[in-house]
Amino acid sequence: MTKIAYLTIDGTVYELPMFEGSEGERAIDITQLRSLSGCITYDPGFANTGSCRSAITFVDGEKGILRYRGYPIEQIAAQGSFIETAMLLIFGHLPSKEERSCFRELLGGQELLHEGLRHHFEGFPSKGDPMAILSAVINSLGCYHPELVDIENEEEFTMAAAKIISKVRTIAAWAYRKSKGLPFMYPNPALSYCRNFLHMMFSIPNRFHEPSQEAVRALTLFFILHADHEQNCSCSTVRMVGSTQASLFASVSAGICALWGRLHGGANAGVIRMLHRIRDGQMSIPTVIEKVKNREMRLMGFGHRIYKNYDPRAKILKQAAHELLEKMGRHDELLDIALNLAAAAMADDYFAERKLYPNVDFYSGLILRALNIPVNMFPVMFAIGRMPGWIAHWYEDHQNPTLRIHRPRQIYIGEPKRDYIPMEERGIIDG
Repeated sequence: MTKIAYLTIDGTVYELPMFEGSEGERAIDITQLRSLSGCITYDPGFANTGSCRSAITFVDGEKGILRYRGYPIEQIAAQGSFIETAMLLIFGHLPSKEERSCFRELLGGQELLHEGLRHHFEGFPSKGDPMAILSAVINSLGCYHPELVDIENEEEFTMAAAKIISKVRTIAAWAYRKSKGLPFMYPNPALSYCRNFLHMMFSIPNRFHEPSQEAVRALTLFFILHADHEQNCSCSTVRMVGSTQASLFASVSAGICALWGRLHGGANAGVIRMLHRIRDGQMSIPTVIEKVKNREMRLMGFGHRIYKNYDPRAKILKQAAHELLEKMGRHDELLDIALNLAAAAMADDYFAERKLYPNVDFYSGLILRALNIPVNMFPVMFAIGRMPGWIAHWYEDHQNPTLRIHRPRQIYIGEPKRDYIPMEERGIIDG
C-alpha cells in the first residue's frame, strides 16, 4: 500500500506519495509539487533533499554506520584490498579470485600514459597545484581515447573505468615529480596498486623506492576508507555533470575540482596546518578550544555534515596511524598533539552537546604525513581513493533510462519587472 503525505497550502490539501529505502529511510516524492501547487521546496545546501535513488553506499550518521553495497566498512577495511573494494563499488559485487586477477591485469595494461599526454606536463609551471594538473590531465584523457567518450556497453565502461583508476596514479605521481623537478618514473606492472604509486612518487633512476608492508597497508586503508561516501559535494558534482551526458572523463574531472575545496578534500591538510600552529606555539590547545567555542575559528577535523556520532572511518585510521608509526619506529609529535586535542574537546560539554567528534580528516593527514606525502598532495590522495565511487555513481546514472538533466530551481529575490532606460535618460552616477 502506497503511503501518502498530506501538505496543506492556502487551505488546499495536496497528496504526495512516500517511499522507503532498503534501510528504512523515508522520503516524500515532491517531483509533482510545483505543477500541482505552484510551490517549490527551499533547502539551501540540499541537506534534506534526496537527489537520486542509489544502491551503492549507505550512511547512517546518527548511528555511525558506513556500508559499501551492504558490507560494513569495518569488515572491508580489515579484510579487503583496494582493488576488490573498487570492483565492489563499480560492479556491485565482491569479485571472485579470477575476476580480481583479470581486472588487475587490465589495470596493469592501462597504467601508461600516451606520450603525447605525457608532454602536457611540460606546459604546467613547477609551482602548479597538483589538483589543477590532475583535473586537467584526467579531462584530457578523453581526447586520447575518443572511443570511450560515448559509452554504449559494459565492456566500454569497464575499459574506461580501468583506464581512469590505473592512470590516475601515474598522473598524480607525475604532478608531484613536476613540482619537485624530478624525472618522471614510469609505472612498474609487476607491483601492486599502492606499491606502484609509491614507486612512481619516490623512486629515482637506478634506486627504486621499496616501501614497507606497513606503509602499503596504511595507504591501502586510506584509499579504501575514501572510496565512496554517497552524495557528498564531489560525488553530486560527478552525477550532475554526468546527467548532461558528459563523458566519464569530464564528469570525474569536475569531481576533482569540487573535491579541491578546503571544506572537502582539503580538510585533512587544514588539520595538519592547525596542529603545526599548536606545535610551533602560535596557539595552545586550551586557546583553540576557547576560540572554537567563541566561534572565532573552526576546529578542523571535527564534526561532519552527516555523522552525528563518531565517524567509523576515523576509528579505523586512528588505530592505523598508531600502528604505522609504531612499526616504523617513528614518533610524530603531531599525533600526540592531535590525541591531546581530541581528548580536550571530548571532555568539554560544548562538543559533546553538539556531537562534534573527530572525523576521517582528523587522522588521515597524519597517515599521509608518515608516508612522506606533502600537504599539497593530500587532496590528490583523496581523489585517487574516491575514484571508484565517482565512477560507480556516474555509471548508475548512465544506466538509468529515466534520468533527467539535474536542474535545481531557485527563489528569485532580485528586482521585479522594470522598463529599460535609454542611455540619454539615465542620471549621472556620482563616484
